[in-house]
Amino acid sequence: MLGLAAAAPPLRAAADGPPDGACPSVLALKDKEYYRALAEALDRANSEIVLSMFLFKTNGFDGNQPDGILSRLSAAAKRGVSVFVLLERDGDHRSQVDRANGETAKRLRKAGIVPVFDTTERTMHAKIAVIDRRHVFLGSHNFTQSALKYNHEVSLRVDSPALAEELLRYIRSIER
Repeated sequence: MLGLAAAAPPLRAAADGPPDGACPSVLALKDKEYYRALAEALDRANSEIVLSMFLFKTNGFDGNQPDGILSRLSAAAKRGVSVFVLLERDGDHRSQVDRANGETAKRLRKAGIVPVFDTTERTMHAKIAVIDRRHVFLGSHNFTQSALKYNHEVSLRVDSPALAEELLRYIRSIER
C-alpha cells in the first residue's frame, strides 16, 4: 500500500462544490464516466463553455458521442450560453486531425458556434473544458467515439473557480 489514501483529503461530491477558500472538489472520471459527467455539465451550463480539444471527431451519426457533445454545445448556445471552442490544426491537409477537426468545425458553424484553430507552429494537445468559470474537465479524453466509449481513459472534474480562471487564461494564450 502506498499510503496515499491516508494523506489525501476525502473527496466531496462534485455537485456540492467547495466552500469559499476551501480546497477544490475533485472527481476522477474513468472511461465512460467522462461523457456522462460532461454531458450533464454542458446541459446545466448557465453562462459560458470554453473548450480546448486536440481531436473533436464528429460524423453526423445518431449515437456518436462527439455528435452528442456538439448537440449539447448547440443547445447551450441557443439558450444564450457563450460557447468557445479551440481546436488543433497542424496545417497538413493529409492529417487525420486536421480533417476531423475541419469537419467538426463545419458542423459547429452550422450550429452557430464559430470555432477557433490554434497556430500550426506548435501542437495544441490540451483536452480541457471549463464551464461557468468553475467546473473544469481535464485529462486524456479526446472527443472521439473511441476515447469516449471504448478506450481506457481518465480525466478529472474539478470544481474550482481559481483553477478555471487559470485554465481560461491558458486557453486564451494558445488562441493568440
